[in-house]
Parts: sequence; structure tokens; C-alpha cells
Amino acid sequence: MWQYIGRRLLISIPLLLGLTVLVFGMLHLLPGDPVQVILATSGATPDAIARLRSQLGLDLPLHIQYLRYLNGLLHGDMGASLFTYRPVIEIIQQNVGATMELACSAMFLALVIGIPLGILAAVFKDSWIDHLAMSLAVVGVSAPGFWTALLMILLFSVVLQLLPSGGHGTLKHLIMPTLVLGLSGAAVIARLTRSSMLEVLRQEYVVTARAKGGSELYVLVRHALKNSLIPVVTVAGLQFGFLLGGTVVTETVFARPGLGRTAVEAILYKDIPVVQGIVLFVAVIYLVVNLIVDLCYALLDPRIRYSE
Repeated sequence: MWQYIGRRLLISIPLLLGLTVLVFGMLHLLPGDPVQVILATSGATPDAIARLRSQLGLDLPLHIQYLRYLNGLLHGDMGASLFTYRPVIEIIQQNVGATMELACSAMFLALVIGIPLGILAAVFKDSWIDHLAMSLAVVGVSAPGFWTALLMILLFSVVLQLLPSGGHGTLKHLIMPTLVLGLSGAAVIARLTRSSMLEVLRQEYVVTARAKGGSELYVLVRHALKNSLIPVVTVAGLQFGFLLGGTVVTETVFARPGLGRTAVEAILYKDIPVVQGIVLFVAVIYLVVNLIVDLCYALLDPRIRYSE
């Protein structure tokens, strides 16, 4: 297993390197000049622009800028914000807690709702329970996150006045953002759980277990559930990445602090080091989560081994 983990970590290095090249290139293709934004209030004279560009190293060729950034990464330095001059690592540390709190709570909600809903839909196939569950799943997948967020703000904050429309710090501030992200994830997981469970229920060993007189609950829990969860675990890992990306919209709509909202503000101001740092950090989290998911396969299916 340790050899497998080592190989996965080695494979991740060129992936992250390619990501830094892609993000660096795309950010420099965006219109606008961060130097002019910085000097907008103090007067952007040509001399002032040239002097600040030189101080920030933005007058260097792109490949030199990238190599300097890469050298900083190798020494644990992600650079500093072009506007606040704060280290990017410090900005990430300040905002990562709120984002992970939202993403993890949404992932938990998606699993708690999605897996039981998918199992019920599979067990009662073609019944009203199945049709209702899949209809709700289609709505959850189709509804845009920002639209759902605005509807929740209108209902729970404006009309009923039960929950705050934005902010961070208490459980009430977490409920609506978690629902927005978690329900969409639950819809995806419910549909996959249903299809996976139906496929497993048609297998010969499940039919044999039923023929031996085992109760339906015993057959489901003992024989069908673990095998049907393997593809669900795969999608859950991918879904966590989507939830991290979904925090961009959710944190912006609900005015929550976090990496998503910070990334949006950094993109608008073309604060290149901050955007690069956040994207790289999220990518590392995503790779780690998927590695953990792969290792979970051995727990669900004893036939899967990662040893040589």
C-alpha cells in the first residue's frame, strides 16, 4: 500500500506542475493591468506605473516570472498579494477554515440524504417512492446554485426571517449555504446510488441469498450495500471537488468569508499570486481526497489490494 501511495504522490507532481503553468498563463491572458488598479486612486502616471511594475517584477518576461514563482514554491513561498502585500499562505490560512467547514458539512448532508434516497428508490423501483425520489434528484441537479441561494434568502431571511442572509460565525449562518451545496450533491449521489444498487440487486449472489430465505433487509445490508457503494464512493470524492468549486458562488451570494470569495475578489483585481495560491491549494486538497477514496476501496471490497 505504501508503494501505491508513493506512486500516486509522484504522479501528482507533474499534474500540479501542469496546473501552475495553465493557471499562470490564463491569468496573464485576462484583460486589465493590476498596476493600474493599484494606482487608480493615486494617479497612474507612466513613471509611477513603470516603477511599480518593476518593484512587483511584472516587467520581466513571462517565463522568468513563472520560474521565480516556481522557485518560491519549492522554498514554501507562494508569494504575496499585489494589493495588501500579505503572504498568500497567510491569506489561505485565514480563509480555509470557513471554506472547509462549508464543504465538509455540505458533503455530509449530501451523503446522509443521497445514499438512503437512492437505496429507497432502488428497493421500491417504479413505485411512487422511486418516481418522487428521482424527480427531486432531477430538480436538485438542474437548479443553479445561485438561483437556489437567492430563493432561500428570499424565503428564510426576508419572508420568514428565520435565518441570516449572510455572514459567518454561528450555526445559523451555515444552514442555508450548506443546503445549497449539499442538496445538489445529494441529487447526484442519489441517482448514482439507485443505478448502482439496481445493478447489484440483479447479481446472482443476491438472488441466491434471497432464495436461501434471507430477509430483504439482511440481503440489502449484508450482500448488496457494500458492493453498490464502490462507485458511490468514487463519485463522492469527485463531488467533494465540485463542492469546493461551488463555494465560489455560495460564499459570494451569502457574503461568507472563505477561499471561494477571496478567489473571486482576487480575479476581479487580477491579484495573480493570490489566485495561483488558492487554485494550487484546492488542487492539493482534491488530490488528497481522491487518494483517500482510492484507499477506501479496499475496505469496501476485500478483493482489492494495493500491494505488489
